[in-house]
Amino acid sequence: MKAYAVQVTTAFDQSRERFETVLAWLSGPESAGLTHGELEDHLQVASREVFCQLLQDHLDLRAQREPRLAGVVGADQVSRRTIEAGRARTLATVFGDVRVERLAYRARAHAHADLHPADAALNLPAEQHSHGLRRLAAVEAARGSFAEAAWSVAQATGQRLGNRQIEQLTRRAAVDFDEFYATRSQPLCEAGDVLVLSCDGKGIVMRPAALRPATAKAATSRKLATRLSKGEQRHRKRLAEVGCVYDCAPVPRTPGDILPAPDQPHPPRHSGPRARGKWLVASVTADAARVIGQVFDEAERRDPDQHRTWVALVDGNNHQLARVGAEAQARGVQVTIVVDVVHVLEYLWRAAWCFFAEGDPHAQTWVHDHARSVLAGRASVVAAAIRRKATRNHLDAAKRKPADTAAAYLPNKKAYLDYPTALARGWPIATGVIEGACRHLVKDRMDRTGARWSLAGAEAILKLRALGSNGDFDAYWAFHLAKERQRVHAARYANGIIPHR
Repeated sequence: MKAYAVQVTTAFDQSRERFETVLAWLSGPESAGLTHGELEDHLQVASREVFCQLLQDHLDLRAQREPRLAGVVGADQVSRRTIEAGRARTLATVFGDVRVERLAYRARAHAHADLHPADAALNLPAEQHSHGLRRLAAVEAARGSFAEAAWSVAQATGQRLGNRQIEQLTRRAAVDFDEFYATRSQPLCEAGDVLVLSCDGKGIVMRPAALRPATAKAATSRKLATRLSKGEQRHRKRLAEVGCVYDCAPVPRTPGDILPAPDQPHPPRHSGPRARGKWLVASVTADAARVIGQVFDEAERRDPDQHRTWVALVDGNNHQLARVGAEAQARGVQVTIVVDVVHVLEYLWRAAWCFFAEGDPHAQTWVHDHARSVLAGRASVVAAAIRRKATRNHLDAAKRKPADTAAAYLPNKKAYLDYPTALARGWPIATGVIEGACRHLVKDRMDRTGARWSLAGAEAILKLRALGSNGDFDAYWAFHLAKERQRVHAARYANGIIPHR
């Protein structure tokens, strides 16, 4: 035991020397005249150097103590009997670069890769950069651009990484997203809570190679090389599909609570159902069917026995409606689909400008009255009234087109406009949660001036931002490191068992 203590004491001599140097500087004349900011700058660098040396000394001590193992067998079932000491690799950490020495176990035939059990004990990454740097790069990249993330990493650690390295670390950090949520335990919810499912999409400006084939074809079929012709679009975006699941306590309301009469006070802002336990997912590689499938997976995880009321809030997109219906039918799940009332209002407003001058206050009254009727379950009556008004006003086909579109939309979506039932049972009727998710997950980060995304880079950022929004990043990171140990180390040994003593 005494020899063990002496070994530990001498192992950290260089760390002590570095620390004593910092103490001498702080107590000497050189630091006496500095401002507190200058002291902070100096100590920030000095502390990293001290901790880097501490880590290096610890790794050296572990290398001295590493036992020689018998029976190190690889996944290829070949035993590694030759042991080579002092095999080293570099590890870039949040404190600086360190050198990791360990024993290498070799087979006689050079065709079989060497094994390093000490790497598994340390859970060293496959690449040069440590998991601490990977985590920091992922957190910073999810907040801002890769260039900004590189700057933040340099400020925090002194490590200078390029934009491409930041992107690669970020992509590696997000690889276990799907499996993490597939194995997560069921969250708690209040009895009687409504289970709400929602989905939407938001375009991301991509690099040409990352566009879907139809979009890429449209992007290259322009009449002029230097500018867009009338009616042409740039076709630079790929749609990111966003899904959301949340719980909410039912809050029964009436049409008057949603749209009170002009002489009545408006209800408090948060008088409707409040979202709790929001879970978000987003993908630019998966199609709508896949993302909606993930949304249903999360809903089934929350309510495996389907005892709760399921409500799907959508914006009326026909493909969305078809996919939600198909997914519910395939799983044998009872889901009530409700079209977002705000989208209905937009159709009514576009129709209103067929009949009123821009800014005419009578348009507001007209929209209010018809919206109240839709909320009361009279969508077909409103559609007929819009057509009659367009005919009575003798509008030509071009002028009345928005009115005809609204009049067609209402009966076409009538099955999903059962607002009387939704309001009476306290369900939400607006897609504000998913629209906010689209802004937060996609627009706020991906829609930066000049940004052109690769497919893998955009997908990683969407996943990391979803983890942050869901409050699951710390739990995910522990899961990710466990999976990294399995992938990088355990998978290289026979039966996935890493030998140790």
